[in-house]
Amino acid sequence: MKGPPVPRPATVLVVDDEADILELLTAALELNGFTVFCATTGAAALERATRLAPDLVVLDVMLPDHDGFTVARLLRAEGNQVPVLFLSARDALEDRLAGLGAGGDDYVSKPFSFDEVVMRIRAILRRTASPADGERLRYADLELDEAAHEARRGGRAIPLSPTEFKLLRYLLVNSGSVVSKAQIFDRVWHGDFLGETRVIESYISYLRRKIDSSGPPLIHTIRGVGYSLRLPRAADGRPAP
Repeated sequence: MKGPPVPRPATVLVVDDEADILELLTAALELNGFTVFCATTGAAALERATRLAPDLVVLDVMLPDHDGFTVARLLRAEGNQVPVLFLSARDALEDRLAGLGAGGDDYVSKPFSFDEVVMRIRAILRRTASPADGERLRYADLELDEAAHEARRGGRAIPLSPTEFKLLRYLLVNSGSVVSKAQIFDRVWHGDFLGETRVIESYISYLRRKIDSSGPPLIHTIRGVGYSLRLPRAADGRPAP
């Protein structure tokens, strides 16, 4: 009698041109049960992310040919939604937000602890795991297909990073209601993100640019409370036609 299938180890592509970091991070990840691929340039990262289809990319920002932000943008432009964890010696808030804006899912500053990187990887994989039910969510002309991991508005495809997808799903599930930053932090990030609270505001801003660029705005800020996905309201408080 066969037992349940044994889940395969998660695969991680580590991209860094510093040999010591690459070697030590590879060892730490393999020790924690991950299968690891490596690259030392942006060009190699793009090729291997496409060919090997890893579950996550750990991406250094400073590379000899492309910076990591450019690599992430190129991946997203190709339709590759693999989760990305940035590594960088640049620790300013604007650098972190730039990384998230480029399609990253988290950002770790150098020098870092290998235990922290492993923890961040597990947290990203947990929150970006593919849904099992293949549900379709709709509101107005906005549709989210979980099985295909696609979002559309008015029939137009909208490219989303895994974390943007998860955030939009949460807003759609609660469409018409107001959700607080604390609820978003708990349900989308599972309390795992260790960065600034402005990260949620940044992701809301990214979604607005993508979702609300081709129709009436759907994502609204409710001052002092949180956010709501709903149609604009007319002067009498009813949804606008």
